[in-house]
Amino acid sequence: MMSSVALAASASFVPFNSRAKHLARLFPGFSRRCGETNISLSASSQQKGFRFAVASSASGTNGNVAEIPEAETAPQLYSWPDKKRPRVCILGGGFGGLYTALRLESLEWPDDRKPQVLLVDQSERFVFKPMLYELLSGEVDAWEIAPRFSDLLANTSVLFFQDKAKLLYPSDHLEVNGPTQSSCGGSVLLESGLLVEYDWLVLALGAEAKLDVVPGAIEFALPFSTLEDARKVDQKLRTLERRNFRKESAIRVAVVGCGYSGVELAATVSERLQDRGTVQAINVETTICPNAPPGNREAAIKVLSSRKVELLLGYVVRCIRRDVDLEASEKPTKSIGVAQHDSEKYILELQPAQRGLQSQTVEADIVLWTVGNKSLLPKLEPRDRPYDLPLNARGQAETDETLRVNGHPRIFAVGDSCALRESSGRLLPSTAQVAFQQADFAGWNLWAAINDRPLLPFRFQNLGEMITLGRNDAAISPSFIEGLTLEGPIGHTARKLAYLIRLPTDEHRLKVGISWLTKSAIDSVASIQSTLTKVLSDS
Repeated sequence: MMSSVALAASASFVPFNSRAKHLARLFPGFSRRCGETNISLSASSQQKGFRFAVASSASGTNGNVAEIPEAETAPQLYSWPDKKRPRVCILGGGFGGLYTALRLESLEWPDDRKPQVLLVDQSERFVFKPMLYELLSGEVDAWEIAPRFSDLLANTSVLFFQDKAKLLYPSDHLEVNGPTQSSCGGSVLLESGLLVEYDWLVLALGAEAKLDVVPGAIEFALPFSTLEDARKVDQKLRTLERRNFRKESAIRVAVVGCGYSGVELAATVSERLQDRGTVQAINVETTICPNAPPGNREAAIKVLSSRKVELLLGYVVRCIRRDVDLEASEKPTKSIGVAQHDSEKYILELQPAQRGLQSQTVEADIVLWTVGNKSLLPKLEPRDRPYDLPLNARGQAETDETLRVNGHPRIFAVGDSCALRESSGRLLPSTAQVAFQQADFAGWNLWAAINDRPLLPFRFQNLGEMITLGRNDAAISPSFIEGLTLEGPIGHTARKLAYLIRLPTDEHRLKVGISWLTKSAIDSVASIQSTLTKVLSDS
């Protein structure tokens, strides 16, 4: 069985000569080796220094694993399964990338025009980021909001490679598009050394936390935007909870930023710690969630106030440093691969951003960073090329209304990788809701482009905004009913149902729905038992 898997995987990676001259211009030294290169693939190898490429197919050959040697210096050309059908490469498996791939899979295609879709992401899991807070509170399990790509794509023809894009070499700027089935829009070099040629490319690489704006943030602050971030924060809180067990000293948490992410994190952590900790939330604005609907903001203020979260509004963090008053005898402990001290403390120096405020310092056992993010596109580009992608100041690709990158008709950009302005001139926010809708349009416009049909301009439809405030608390302000805000348990239930509908596949939605229903039933029984016990004891 393993040998057949290895043979199936190796069929996609072959030596090549036909494009050696073209590639030699891009990769010096390539022409010396292109006739000699071979890749030996084994699905059972356990050697270190290998990346994994996982392919799924409708025929049921799910989970084929090809091991690609990272030490190989010459690029290896990926051979697509079909030489005639269009090739679509999607970089990034977040909301924009994965949902574009699923949209392409759901459309009706002529037999000879259904594209081969390759999805590339450096992680093995898709992460439903709006629900990372529930992972921190223990309300959901990791598999529910972070399923493996191989599982999600098992019943599709979409191929998945766990890899990272390194360099992009577009050629559509040369206006050599030609027939859709045979033209090459460019190529992408992956960190494993695999070179993927494409006819159409989708940039959906997302963004990462921007920590380099404040001295000490990179060293001492923890971001909260990925599954790994959530695990690190959870582990750090567990360490502090164990250290402070049966002690009078409270755990001190500082949350930098009071946008949606900062407020949701402050509400979740304060509920988790209860009387065992204090939470201070710092924001440069004089209010929290300044762009949120009034109902959501008022609900958040009420919850934060009831949980005694201290709001330090109108301040910027000037620097973060370690408290030097630590005992020299303290021994570091390892947490998620990072050496940390159980008793490590930090000092945040705050500078007033508004008149009438005084500078102050904040002491914290853990610093959570939710301010700003930066696109990953600049890391992808070779800066010495004359045809760089048009990027804005945030590092996002400038696109037209159809989500095509300006000057590159065969490249689409969605989500955090896309810089698109509304008719009012305002840049669309980098939210999950925008990425959902852009993925739907990107999939349709790829269908239209491949089938020589007119492309549709993207129009964002704001369906409303949601914010989680704890295990049984949330606020929802739907856009279609002005002034309405669902709060508390009702808002919490509505939010979970809305996100359940948004999960990637029907199969995953069913599994998660059953899991949530079971948990809800167990919690209800436990609540009834607790109530009965209290009534009987009082009587």
